[in-house]
Amino acid sequence: MLTRINQKNEEELSILGFGCMRFPTKGGSIDEPRAISLIHDSIEKGVNYFDTAYIYPGSETLVGKALLGGYRERVKIATKLPPYMVKKLDQGKKIFQTQLERLQTNYIDYYLLHMLTDKNMFDRMVSIGVLEWMEELKREGMIKNIGFSFHGGKRDFEDIVKAYPWDFCQIQYNYLDENNQATKSGLQLAASLGIPVIVMEPLRGGKLVNNLPEEVKTTFHDCNPDLTPVEWALRWIWNHKEVNVVLSGMSDEEQVAENIRIAGDAYANSLNQEELKVFDKVKQVMLEKTKVPCTACGYCMPCPYGVNIPGCFSCYNDKYLLNDRMMRWKYMQTLGTLSVQPANASMCKECGKCELHCPQHIAIREELKKVAKEMEGILYKPMVGVVRRFLRIK
Repeated sequence: MLTRINQKNEEELSILGFGCMRFPTKGGSIDEPRAISLIHDSIEKGVNYFDTAYIYPGSETLVGKALLGGYRERVKIATKLPPYMVKKLDQGKKIFQTQLERLQTNYIDYYLLHMLTDKNMFDRMVSIGVLEWMEELKREGMIKNIGFSFHGGKRDFEDIVKAYPWDFCQIQYNYLDENNQATKSGLQLAASLGIPVIVMEPLRGGKLVNNLPEEVKTTFHDCNPDLTPVEWALRWIWNHKEVNVVLSGMSDEEQVAENIRIAGDAYANSLNQEELKVFDKVKQVMLEKTKVPCTACGYCMPCPYGVNIPGCFSCYNDKYLLNDRMMRWKYMQTLGTLSVQPANASMCKECGKCELHCPQHIAIREELKKVAKEMEGILYKPMVGVVRRFLRIK
């Protein structure tokens, strides 16, 4: 297992981290003996970074059980505070105490604000004292590192990563998302600021393995038939020297074995020119299948009416490119229910300001109409309203 050094604290972290959201299940709940066995096996083979969250059903409790018997001291635990569930500081404190109890530990190595989607969400955490409280926990040794995970647009990522002296950050990054969300420039920005980067969704929840267009599979195979789509995808990310850890939500023994094997020699800057050209071909195939040629540059933002234009196009494209049946839910989640303010396509008032700044010359107003028709439907707004009321998001 290769490791990379955390530039902030000099800790040696395994380049493969265990994402604890997709444990094997049995009878509708986590298969506890099997999941614990997977965790123990991965630790014995060098994995030392485990990522869970308050909202992952049963995950923190399972991780706590798995790390008894001396394993806790051998690993770093990362878990997350959900901002959308924290309206007052006392709620955050209660959640943190629950997490310590679930994990059966008295400190968290890497503690994140979970799923920031925009700068406003971060600002709200600051305004109610969450960051100040986390700093106090850090001084007391109950938190070792303060960070955030991100699911928003490039401009918001840049604003958030510059707004605080973060100990680390976590972004979605893979060869399909090089120009989505935080983007490659965001990765490089964080690294330039000395902020370690943890990468999530390296396989897009398996979509870059199971839902690839046949042309992409053929392109990979023609270059090297011995490499699987998993290996191509992971090696592309690890080729970036700016990446410290790549999280993989491993749910069976085969996945653990394959990922650990790949992580044994996936050095930064190790892909040759021929292999890099393969990714250029793959991305060209995907671009041809993309509905809207948006690069998420963010020049169209901010929308005066609150539409997250790049986010809308990203969800719309992925629904077709990867045949993702869950994309309508993800669209509602990131652009409606969990964002500080709804930012969905039907909020567009057709002012046209965005189109004046789009370097791709996209007919944004017309495309947003298509997105709204395809991704929202008649029940969208009522469902968003119900969920936001349930989560007490104003």
